[in-house]
Amino acid sequence: MKYSIDVKVPSSQEWLDAVMGDFDEFLKDHADCERKASAMATSLIAKYPDREKIIPDMIETAIEELEHFQQVFEIMQQRGVPLNKEMKEDPYIKQLMPLTHGGTAESRFLSRMLLGSIVECRGCERFRMVSEALEDVELKKFYKMLWTSEAKHGNIFVELALHYFDEKTVYGRLNEMMEIEGEVVRNLSIRPALH
Repeated sequence: MKYSIDVKVPSSQEWLDAVMGDFDEFLKDHADCERKASAMATSLIAKYPDREKIIPDMIETAIEELEHFQQVFEIMQQRGVPLNKEMKEDPYIKQLMPLTHGGTAESRFLSRMLLGSIVECRGCERFRMVSEALEDVELKKFYKMLWTSEAKHGNIFVELALHYFDEKTVYGRLNEMMEIEGEVVRNLSIRPALH
């Protein structure tokens, strides 16, 4: 069953052109994003050890994201592309993080879970675009695997939120956050990066 919702603003052809025009730079950013996604899942466990329902799924998500990092790193090594010396600040995440601040502890927990879903759903949409644009058979297969994995993760965060909050609260907040995410995407500078 699908719990997540689709992105409200589609990614542009200009973004895809930037990625395909400098794929090595995209890989460097992609590797950073996988490391950050693994750390984010782990940080939710650290922050909410009492929310036992989320722990098994967050462990699994953290491991999967780390495996994705390993796979991207292997592709980079084959192409002679080094990792970034420092992980750069992600302007997309930076603009979305305030959505998880303020309000009650309960509302912050809900917003953090839903932000997890939103980021995964955007990753799913963008990896799908990359997969469809690639000509290299192995890379195409890799990015197809990634977008199906991101779709699964996008679902998990909403499903877990529904364990703690009623449907109206979850989808009301998710739609609100997705509207803001759409505006953020519309105004992001175009660069060969996942976000």
